[in-house]
Amino acid sequence: MTDMTTAELRGYQQICGADGAMMVIACDQRGGMRTLLETDPDKQALISNDTLGCTKADITRYLASKAGCVLVDPICAVPHLVDDGVLPRETALLIGLDASGWDTSPEGYRLSKLVPDVDARKVRDLGATGGKIMVYLRMDRPDANTHNIAILKQCIQDFSRENLLLVVEFLTYRLEGESAEDYAAKVPSLIVEGTRASLECGAKVLKLPYPGTPEACREVTKLSGDVPWAVLSAGVDHETFLGQVEIAMKNGASGVIAGRSLWKDCISLDREVSRKKLSTVAVSRLEEIKAVIARHFRKDTGHALQKAG
Repeated sequence: MTDMTTAELRGYQQICGADGAMMVIACDQRGGMRTLLETDPDKQALISNDTLGCTKADITRYLASKAGCVLVDPICAVPHLVDDGVLPRETALLIGLDASGWDTSPEGYRLSKLVPDVDARKVRDLGATGGKIMVYLRMDRPDANTHNIAILKQCIQDFSRENLLLVVEFLTYRLEGESAEDYAAKVPSLIVEGTRASLECGAKVLKLPYPGTPEACREVTKLSGDVPWAVLSAGVDHETFLGQVEIAMKNGASGVIAGRSLWKDCISLDREVSRKKLSTVAVSRLEEIKAVIARHFRKDTGHALQKAG
């Protein structure tokens, strides 16, 4: 277990709600958001970063104001969210370090990428509470992870030097030629072992895919000790995600970092349509998630984060 410093703990407290549980709105997607706004690839390419920035501003305005924190990218969203007064004073800000997409090794492994020139110092300069790094891991294939583990260690060490909160996320993925059934059977162990690797690298807060089973959630919690973990939505539909949140929270999760399950069918190139759906459909979904968290999270046992290391 890696203790947070006082400064990191303060950042963690700020990304949580008044109940002490994480409730973060994620809208750091770029390529994925373009595919939601337009189905035609040629038209997707015409969607500007400014347009994405406006969409993220609307998500922030209607959803993040009702949560503890918003997670955005450093390309489209900041510094505008701060400079234009969109981000509420009491809402924390995380900035993602990972670039959109991935490179592919000759063996077919995903190689994670960082946004150029965005490090802990830059995140601090943009007024953020902390950062978030995402890497791809396949822990059943050690040779798949060398590049990505190196990135993870680099970012953790950088944020540690700056004494700034860093949320660590990893995603798993299907290999070429791997059946959906075979991959699904491996997911719980891939997430448990990815958690182990992230902790060994020094992660202090985790953002994880749903581990797949209650047993895997409990194993993640056991491994994590006092390191809090939040479950991410991975774009599943809202009802599916609600069920996943229920299981994760029952078995030791410290909250939620939710994105597409909240807003994927609520955003549009027509901002009036976006605003209407975000303020009604998406807000209703958010309240349902918050209700699940409230049923299960106990502040007094929420990974005992009441003192700094």
